[in-house]
Amino acid sequence: MGPGTRVLDVACGTGVLFEDYLAHGVAEVVGVDISPEMVRIARRKYPQSHVSVLCADVEEISFAQPFDSVVVYNAFPHFTNPARLVAHLAGLLAPGGSLCIAHGMSRQALLRHHESRPSTVSQPLPELQQVTALLHPYFRVSTAVSDEEKFIAAGVRLPG
Repeated sequence: MGPGTRVLDVACGTGVLFEDYLAHGVAEVVGVDISPEMVRIARRKYPQSHVSVLCADVEEISFAQPFDSVVVYNAFPHFTNPARLVAHLAGLLAPGGSLCIAHGMSRQALLRHHESRPSTVSQPLPELQQVTALLHPYFRVSTAVSDEEKFIAAGVRLPG
């Protein structure tokens, strides 16, 4: 991610990462979230012409141009079919583009968080090995970290 790149932020919420993308000089940020309220807030916070926020299910939309980076931050457990999501996101990336699935807390902390707030729109975050296995058909895994502070599974899109 850097100058001139296109970034897709999946389940972007209020645009919590948009400031970081803009600081890296990206050419375009596209955020997608299923919550109209989150989309409304993100649009208000980031009115720049090269930032767009869509209210949609990311698994049901396509784009005319591929992205250079796709980020799923603090949202992966909210997708009911992770394999289908990863396959769809791979199709939205240019060859050599990157996918990053990340959480700002450990897998164990996230499990405790979700246990304390039962939800029908969330499932447990899979083990790191399960997530990297989902990436392998489409990506060369570049980062796989699950520690006390974070969870990151990232890869570079393979050709084809």
